[in-house]
Amino acid sequence: MFFVLSKIIWFLFSPVNLLILLAAVAALLAFTRFARPARWLGGFAMLGILVLSFSPLPRIIVRPLDNRFPQQEAARGPVAGVIVLGGAIGVARGDIVLNHAGARMTKAVELARLHPEARIVFTGGGANLLSPVIKTEADGAKLLFEGLGLPPERLVLEDKSRNTRENAIFTRDLVMPKPGERWLLLTSAWHMPRAMGVFRKAGFAVEAFPVDHLSGNEPADFFRPYREASLGLDIAQLAFKEWAGLVAYYAAGYTDALFPAP
Repeated sequence: MFFVLSKIIWFLFSPVNLLILLAAVAALLAFTRFARPARWLGGFAMLGILVLSFSPLPRIIVRPLDNRFPQQEAARGPVAGVIVLGGAIGVARGDIVLNHAGARMTKAVELARLHPEARIVFTGGGANLLSPVIKTEADGAKLLFEGLGLPPERLVLEDKSRNTRENAIFTRDLVMPKPGERWLLLTSAWHMPRAMGVFRKAGFAVEAFPVDHLSGNEPADFFRPYREASLGLDIAQLAFKEWAGLVAYYAAGYTDALFPAP
């Protein structure tokens, strides 16, 4: 139920979707006796869209998430396994499709070669709400990893999880980590706080290895605008969703901290 509600609520109330909906409502009201308030509503919606599209605000919002868990030295000590969270890969027309979070997958291959003794665990099923899942993210991961030369016996594929909490629980039950083992958790930096929170709650001790940073951690983050509206809106959507996810997971008891820290 949490999975279904989270999808529906976010679709209806995500800031970007809401601003677009307000602009559409304003356009319809402009042809009625409510034309005057419609102009104010439309102006507010368009201003919000412009700010999220071109201003540095999305980068400012995502920056604390990006900075929460610093990337560590990859070669430090032996590694039992690398856990790669889904959200970066899919399958279309029989071939892999990578999105903006594709660094999760490429870094996994890099770590696999750096630590030849480590298992590479990919966790991700399908998060479709209205359509059936034909090919899971794990199917895409298998195609990519084996295509790049990783032997099948090193791969552990979990293909049932639909969200971060299920990633943690299903992976824990699948690999059964032993005390003292070192496991790296590989996901996007902006997603790492929530991911670490749920893995800790699940009793799976992992070390954060963030990639795919969306801010540069430099002064320019606070004033450099985006050159393309789609890029600003996409990062704004990701950042708002992650902050909302932190609140929702904490309220549901899936994490023990509102903003998990190292």
